[in-house]
Amino acid sequence: MNKENYISILEKEAEAIRNIPVTEQYDKAIDLIIKKIHLSGGMLITSGMGKAGQVAMNIATTFSSTGTPACFLHPSEAQHGDLGIIRKNDLLLLISNSGKTRELVELVQLSKGLVEDIEYIVITSDPESRLAKESAACLCTGAPEEVCPLGLTPTTSTTTMTVIGDILVVGVMRQIQFNSADYAKRHHGGYLGSKSRKQSKEENNNN
Repeated sequence: MNKENYISILEKEAEAIRNIPVTEQYDKAIDLIIKKIHLSGGMLITSGMGKAGQVAMNIATTFSSTGTPACFLHPSEAQHGDLGIIRKNDLLLLISNSGKTRELVELVQLSKGLVEDIEYIVITSDPESRLAKESAACLCTGAPEEVCPLGLTPTTSTTTMTVIGDILVVGVMRQIQFNSADYAKRHHGGYLGSKSRKQSKEENNNN
């Protein structure tokens, strides 16, 4: 490919991000996370299949490192005992491009067998899908076309899913006033651990 082809891919991905619908559903989702995890002591449990599952896993680790206890639950493994992690006040964050991923539909049904009133947030391209309609908050990706030349491989869709996850993380961080000292307690090692401790020390000296 020539330079123009690469630029075209970047532009399509950037345009997909710009076209993510911004609605009151973000406020609902963030309020739910605050209520369930920070006020009621629950856990944010993310889930998804395939590439969406990898995005869900990344969102869980990012939430955990920024003050919101979270973990990834594989929807298939949930049917073989891992479902037992779910407790009262937990909140599910499900990622499904189609909004009808069988394993996630089943996960919701099975979760209700443990916690009858459990709620979930969904990130999807189809606001009319089953998972979307039964969710407590639906965050739509805008259904972008994949930059994959076959139009099949999750590419642009997973980009928008990741960005939506970042919006939730940052929104919650602002609500709980998460600071550098808090970050340093959870991320001790490596460059970021060193940077957060230094930043926390500088903030304390300025106060």
